[in-house]
Amino acid sequence: MSSGTPDPSRTSRPPRTPRFTADFSSTEQWVAGRSWAYPGGGPTNPGDNKLDHLVPDAEYSRGGVFRAALRSDGYWNTGLLTTEGSPEEFTVRTGDVLETRVQLPTETGAWPAIWTWLDGGNEIDIFEYHPDNPHLLELSNHVRGGGRYYTDPAVAPGAWVELRVEFQSRTVVWWVNGRRVFADGRGVGRDWRAYLIVNLSVCAGRYHPAPEPGVSAMSYRVDYLRVYGARP
Repeated sequence: MSSGTPDPSRTSRPPRTPRFTADFSSTEQWVAGRSWAYPGGGPTNPGDNKLDHLVPDAEYSRGGVFRAALRSDGYWNTGLLTTEGSPEEFTVRTGDVLETRVQLPTETGAWPAIWTWLDGGNEIDIFEYHPDNPHLLELSNHVRGGGRYYTDPAVAPGAWVELRVEFQSRTVVWWVNGRRVFADGRGVGRDWRAYLIVNLSVCAGRYHPAPEPGVSAMSYRVDYLRVYGARP
């Protein structure tokens, strides 16, 4: 490839003005500590082998730092924000592009994620991460199937990672740190839409190790999250 030819794995269309810029302190944009992705809206989700006990307290999510703290009953108070049920009721739609930058957690048992949800489905996982697989991100399309375990030495506990996801009708495309890493060839269909969820869960030990004894707190940070609309 000549020096004057762009590498397609590192090329994307220039950004537009976002139609959604996350303000995690906003009660107009976000509902804290409740999601219909959890049974009955929460606060727990034991069927997914999580120790979460969702709480609406601002200190667990409203500053863009998503925290978890051990409770006396063995559950963990955990932070979750969703646009579902908020006054703005923002949804991501076919053709949108989501960009975010996160700092991954370091503690075993941490389960951070940014994902979408609506009416029992419409789930696209922008990312999931588990520090026991320190260099791996889980990228998944649960709408039409498909996903990838993406590994990269730059993905590591405590590392900052930039993510970009294009929600196209025939393919969902993931970019990590400026590199196009996966296109699922499945897409979301023409009329797809879904709410956003940003949260930190805690593993119970079935799929990934539970927190180590003596660990009573964990967190990860979301520096920004923006959604750009489809081009005309």
